[in-house]
Amino acid sequence: MTRTHPRSIAPALLALLLSLYGAACTVPLTPGYRILKESREVKFLPGHVPALQVRATFTLQNSGTSELAFIDAAFPEEQAFGRKNLRIQVDGRDAAPSNLPREFQDDSPNTLRIPLDPSWTQKQKRDLVIEYSLSSPEDPGPRITLGEADFHLGFRGWFPVLQPPRHALAPFPKRPDKTIVTIRVPDNFLVLSRGTPAGRKQAAGEAEHRFLLRPQDLAPYVVAGGYAASSTDLRSAPAIFWTLQPLKDGPKSAEDRIAALWNIMQSEFGPLDRNIRVPHIVESPELRAHIPGGDAGAPAAAPFPGGALVNPPALALGIGSDEFLEMVAHALAHNWFGEELYFTPAAALGMGEGLPDYATIVIDEARGGAAARRQRVLKFLRAYDEARKHAEENPFGSTTMQSPPDQRRIARAKAPLFYVALEDSYGEPPVRAGLKDLVTLLRGREAGYDDLRSSLEQSTGRNLAEPFRLWLYGKGIPQDFRERYENEVEPHP
Repeated sequence: MTRTHPRSIAPALLALLLSLYGAACTVPLTPGYRILKESREVKFLPGHVPALQVRATFTLQNSGTSELAFIDAAFPEEQAFGRKNLRIQVDGRDAAPSNLPREFQDDSPNTLRIPLDPSWTQKQKRDLVIEYSLSSPEDPGPRITLGEADFHLGFRGWFPVLQPPRHALAPFPKRPDKTIVTIRVPDNFLVLSRGTPAGRKQAAGEAEHRFLLRPQDLAPYVVAGGYAASSTDLRSAPAIFWTLQPLKDGPKSAEDRIAALWNIMQSEFGPLDRNIRVPHIVESPELRAHIPGGDAGAPAAAPFPGGALVNPPALALGIGSDEFLEMVAHALAHNWFGEELYFTPAAALGMGEGLPDYATIVIDEARGGAAARRQRVLKFLRAYDEARKHAEENPFGSTTMQSPPDQRRIARAKAPLFYVALEDSYGEPPVRAGLKDLVTLLRGREAGYDDLRSSLEQSTGRNLAEPFRLWLYGKGIPQDFRERYENEVEPHP
């Protein structure tokens, strides 16, 4: 777990403080350092047990007020990512990392301490190289999948993240103006990654793809494999499928419907990355379903920045089927609510899953009007009632991703209805404007219920203490809400 910004600060205020802090800190006030140069490299190593070789190279300068005897860095979880063979060099010499002191380990279980010998003096530069491999990940999902002919790395967790010195006001070291991400893969692989394409070289059956990251870009991700593309024209294709075998059915209708979902999300919650021209739907045989108490081999879809991964059971539903498109819609919504910003452990279910589920209601309404909106709301109500037959309800504001599966099922059905209730009381445009502001102002940062409430109070001009208390920490569905939808009363102003 890496350090995050305070959760109690309102989004607008937080953004202002961050900009003022960055502009004012020309004179160092605390221990700290800068990243002068940075490059990242991922190399696919084929084989019966495929692996990824990750290499990060930094040139650093001590820009703070004191010497530094070590640097802390957060690494991928060993089991979840299959991390092995860690090697670290400082100025060309091997350095042996150690665990953090015990008092820090619970909050930062994947952070290691890199010794600096001799100590790092002020204004001095140091070169740091970090290498490791990833193979046989324990939990293939949104963060990593790895197969014999394909892989993907989400934009969080797989690369090393340098940590600031442990001082209350020490800032995170910023990325330099230019960071190059290099992806080395077999020459028949297609590749997506964050940033602006900066060239491709090919030799001896291997291709090197380079991407340029700017400081305003979010962290890098990679999607790659020996895929057949439904289209190679990014200018005219509404959406693109990448599958390991060419699609048997014509994808045009499905591509149009997926593009419509994507455009609705951009219209309601703001544009994503300027380098993402069209959404990609990418086959990932290694992707597993994460259904509480369900079959891990069931149809599954997961987000990556700019698209969605789908497993073969999902493709078997038919790319034009409503069930397939509903799964894709939920995964795409995670690009805004989960990729653009991420959530505190307490809000990971109510916001991290509730907001994408709510987004499917927004999409249905945009496509089918108020009647479609009502039908989707009723679907969640029925799911809530069914889930309550099997477990005692725990308020969704205090239900986490570690809660028992039956309680998670109840909370997940109820959470999207909370956002619908806010729309009913305060209007769709203000609520959606508040969510758009939340995504924009906290882009790439952690958000929680306090941030959500602050942003919505700003956009609606109302005190939302009561609806937040009632829905997040109360049990049951308010009777007036239930009657509004079950009795076909006009759903919202």
